[in-house]
Amino acid sequence: MTPDQTADRPGSTHRFDLVVAANRLPVDRVEAPDGSTSWQRSPGGLVTAMESVMQGRDGVWIGWSGEAGDAPEPFDDSGIRLHPVALSAQEIQHYYEGFSNDTLWPIYHDVIVPAHFHRTWWAAYERVNRRFAEVIAELAAPGATVWIHDYQLQLAPAYVRDLRPDVRIGWFDHIPFPPVELFAQLPWRRPILQGLLGADFLGFQRKADADNFVRACRRLLDLPTRSGQVTVGIGDSERLVRAAAVPISIDVASLADLARTPAVQARAREIRDSLGNPETLLLGVDRLDYTKGIRHRLKAVEELLREGRLANPGTVFVQVATPSRGRVEAYRQLRTEIERTVGRINGEFASIGSVVVQYLHQSYGRAEMAALYLAADVMLVTPLRDGMNLVAKEYVTARVDDGGALVLSEFTGAWHELRTAYVTNPHDIDGLKDVIVAAISDSRQVRRRRMRAMRKRVADHDVNAWAGRFLDLLARDSGPADGSRSGGSTTS
Repeated sequence: MTPDQTADRPGSTHRFDLVVAANRLPVDRVEAPDGSTSWQRSPGGLVTAMESVMQGRDGVWIGWSGEAGDAPEPFDDSGIRLHPVALSAQEIQHYYEGFSNDTLWPIYHDVIVPAHFHRTWWAAYERVNRRFAEVIAELAAPGATVWIHDYQLQLAPAYVRDLRPDVRIGWFDHIPFPPVELFAQLPWRRPILQGLLGADFLGFQRKADADNFVRACRRLLDLPTRSGQVTVGIGDSERLVRAAAVPISIDVASLADLARTPAVQARAREIRDSLGNPETLLLGVDRLDYTKGIRHRLKAVEELLREGRLANPGTVFVQVATPSRGRVEAYRQLRTEIERTVGRINGEFASIGSVVVQYLHQSYGRAEMAALYLAADVMLVTPLRDGMNLVAKEYVTARVDDGGALVLSEFTGAWHELRTAYVTNPHDIDGLKDVIVAAISDSRQVRRRRMRAMRKRVADHDVNAWAGRFLDLLARDSGPADGSRSGGSTTS
């Protein structure tokens, strides 16, 4: 898509009633063969979820453009005002690749790989969070609603409150929030909690995440807590910060309509035909990340093939792995390990002209993904830890035929909603194998009953319901602190 490059006129002071801030803008700059550039919508759950929220509102989305150096001028894209924030090459390395993805991400995902702590990374994290806060403060109208997203911007709520105490501030956590025993490892645990407490309302994917945050405030800041609320401030400045589970969802109507189009349904048939019309088509769709359980999934498929519990030939496993954080060492190692494993499986079980595992290290558009979902007999969503995992909801929504089967890790936020999925502990390889076999071998009637229940759940709790609930909770007046300080701390 080509945006309307309508930059703000010099001296423009337009302010917005809704200000959304996230690490990234919802678009990426792409270069055509002729050297021209344009912006295209980015993949990812946040972009999909927030697009419908922003449409038709007097709002602005603040974020990094994805490129080092000066920020592009603000512009409009698909009816959304976008305001880029500049990051230098060093800030990308320290704030984003370093502190966000090599310090916070491991801690918040159960330390699947070791976290690294560097004071220079922390300094960059502080600096970038303050820069975002200054832009938010500049663009927010009096009394505006400010909605800050995710772990990259945990200090921004307090910075915004210092600059603009008149606005209403919400923060949403797209990833897990760790138990206090893990969170306590962070040398900067106190300022992170204090940064988050600048918000009026904090939304999390699961109740357990909200509870973890409240417990961390109680144990590490010695603040009074009660029923999902934290009391901050002293005397007349006391206020309540509320935390609750508000699980994110997807644009159900749009994806379901896309899946019903003749072009997508024809493409689904074409995909199966190109793979040799296998008896069973397994599908995995993930960002290339060590939290997603791709290695465990491949091991389970390999063992099932070796044991003869998966037909060979007759089974094809398609793994889409969207490129991610290629300059972080843990991610480079992961890619190497996965590619070696895929090669080993195909070397042992593939035949001339066909492969058992088709590994696709690239991104695909919505129509192609909808076709893949329709083509797959079994969807494997088996992360070791995930805040939500919208792929699970996308697969369920795209199955407008009520077909297919979803194998779902119990360590996803999605499992708390999609209880009729084939649930698994991905660390238990034998158990994962049994669940995959069950998803394949159960009767069509059983699979359809499971799928219908999940489809209804997702349809009833779509992205508009999620956004509406978050904004309603943010808009509620938390009122004065209610004396919980004198009664001591209470578990949430």
